[in-house]
Amino acid sequence: MVGVRLMIVRFIFLLALTGVVCLAQGLPIGSIQIYGNRKVSENEIRKVLAVREGGPLPRSKGDLEEKLAGINGVVEANLFASCCDDQNKSILYVGIEEKGGPHFDFNPEPTDDKVTLPAEIGLAYANFLKATAEAAKLGETGEMLADGHSLMVNAKVRYIQLGFIGMVEEHKAVVKSVLKDSADPEQRAIAAYLIGYAKEKASVQDDLQRALRDPDSTVRANALRALAAFVVYARTHTEEGLRVSSTWLIEMLNSIVWTDRNNAAVALVNLTEGRDESMLRQMRERALHSVVEMARWKYLPHALPAFILAGRMAGMPEEELRAAWNKEARDPVIQKALKPGKK
Repeated sequence: MVGVRLMIVRFIFLLALTGVVCLAQGLPIGSIQIYGNRKVSENEIRKVLAVREGGPLPRSKGDLEEKLAGINGVVEANLFASCCDDQNKSILYVGIEEKGGPHFDFNPEPTDDKVTLPAEIGLAYANFLKATAEAAKLGETGEMLADGHSLMVNAKVRYIQLGFIGMVEEHKAVVKSVLKDSADPEQRAIAAYLIGYAKEKASVQDDLQRALRDPDSTVRANALRALAAFVVYARTHTEEGLRVSSTWLIEMLNSIVWTDRNNAAVALVNLTEGRDESMLRQMRERALHSVVEMARWKYLPHALPAFILAGRMAGMPEEELRAAWNKEARDPVIQKALKPGKK
């Protein structure tokens, strides 16, 4: 499914480069997508939301999340406005965690306020963000992951990225320390992105796996992005001993944070390409419901990664899965995935 993979890579690239920031401010709501609720009705959640399709986004994200958490049976809620659907409107994603429902654990908040990255790394990363924003405006969003880290087709961005390799080698110990211990989430986010440029990928894979549970969503997104590149690299460099575990990626599918779910689904599409039965079985046991509800999302580019995962859990061949997607026949695939006993 080459076309599908290219779409997914482009999706995670654009998502990561936004710094996982809401880009939909000021746009009307095109659709509201509620997920994570199995017992609490959608109608009850919508009453508390008090916003509707066609109207403006809620003024206060935090206040509304608190109100949603006050619904009987709800533990926590998370809102994310994604830009944009086919009509250039926002998509309001509403994540709900119910009492007794799946829970994705985060690490404790780091407390070291002294460990910091060298100034040259901070400056290089700022230049990188600026250059990627300019590249996006030009439509130059392609990237290559064959080396185990992102190299953009845009020459200016790629030049900066190549410089990250030497910086990480020179300051690897500090970068690892910042990622684990820094009290500053921005510092940790930069470290999570740069550490993926280490020459010896296996030497930092455990650091990135741990960062998947960082309390900050941008850190988690950057760590997942680096690991996704490792998955691509490991296919052709088996001698380096890279072993990207699926465990926390699968657990992230149950997160109430939209970016966690989408980034994890994208990475798992690559990781399950070989149809590893134990991996698919673990996904079925731990996150089947979450995959299914994501595969049913209204906006097709956001539903695609989970749809692929559902089809693989159902044991469907890639050609058959592609045909179902092209025919917009999602429900038969989902129903196959829901049948007990499927591998």
